[in-house]
Amino acid sequence: MFYFLLWKVVAVIVPPIKNIEKKKKEYKEAKNILSLICNQMGSSNSFYSYPLFEAVRQDTYEVVDEILFRSPSTFKYKDEEGHNIVQLAVINRSEKVYNLIRHIIEHTESYRTMTDSSENNLVHLAGRLAPANVLGRTTGAALQLQRELLWRAEIVKLMLPPELTKQNTLEETPATVFTREHHDLMKEGENWMKTTAESCSITAALIVTVVFAAAITVPGGSNQESGIPVFKKETAFTIFALSNAFSLFTAATSLLLFLSILTARFSERDFLVSLPTRLVFGLLTLFLSTTAMMIAFGAILFLVFCDQRPWMLAPICALACLPISVIVTVKFPLLVDLIQSTYFPVFGKQSYLDSCKVSRKNTIFTE
Repeated sequence: MFYFLLWKVVAVIVPPIKNIEKKKKEYKEAKNILSLICNQMGSSNSFYSYPLFEAVRQDTYEVVDEILFRSPSTFKYKDEEGHNIVQLAVINRSEKVYNLIRHIIEHTESYRTMTDSSENNLVHLAGRLAPANVLGRTTGAALQLQRELLWRAEIVKLMLPPELTKQNTLEETPATVFTREHHDLMKEGENWMKTTAESCSITAALIVTVVFAAAITVPGGSNQESGIPVFKKETAFTIFALSNAFSLFTAATSLLLFLSILTARFSERDFLVSLPTRLVFGLLTLFLSTTAMMIAFGAILFLVFCDQRPWMLAPICALACLPISVIVTVKFPLLVDLIQSTYFPVFGKQSYLDSCKVSRKNTIFTE
């Protein structure tokens, strides 16, 4: 049985490891091919413009890094619409390319004050709605709006104060552009957040009802004279009491968090931190309450109906894992997305920039 289980574990682990090694090998070969192509193209800037712009749109920072290292003057090139790679990175939400060239924008004032043909500065461009393929990378309208707000907040950090209220040719400020462009996404985000909170609050309310009923109905009954539970000295009864109380408190907390989402005002600023944080803690407490409820039910099932036979623990634990695995499978990916989007910064120094040739100490692009 041990070797059978070991073989099953190996069969599950080995294929992903081989797949990772294969992807690393393909990535290394692709970088070698990129270097060979650039060697063949030489230093002629005319050949680099289209690949550079397409790489920025696709957020392929490796290609941008290689081209900028070989031909620094391409940094100032503009596409057919008059946008350079800084503006294209903001418009297309190419965060990896933006992180690669962020230090250049910081140390060059002309890039922070530049405008396009419609007098749109970088904050105006950050206020535009991201392309559909970029929005599709993020789960849920609320998280999509949060990512858009993060982009605007990042660009605002780099801009001079007068640029934040500057008007374009349509006499629109950056704030006006953002509100107009994201009006529909705001409505979708509000509906998505309410729907998610409602579905989770129903589950939390059911758990509260079940564990409260179990708490006031003592399993096995009580002593007629003293009122002390019959199974008071049993370990399984102690486990039941603790896990049932923990489940009740966490479920009630989860329910209150979800209700606070339903009664929120849903302003733009709320989608940045407040609402995602409530949803994160609501889901966490919901997972904990579900797990504690199953532990409490398993403990009392073992105590009352299994006559304390140890071999009955295995089927009880297996069946108790079913509802836990279901709720984790359904909601855990959403929780991971929420935590990554809210608490893990996507801008600034990133690990993938360590291997880039265009270093932060390079000054060949500055004025």
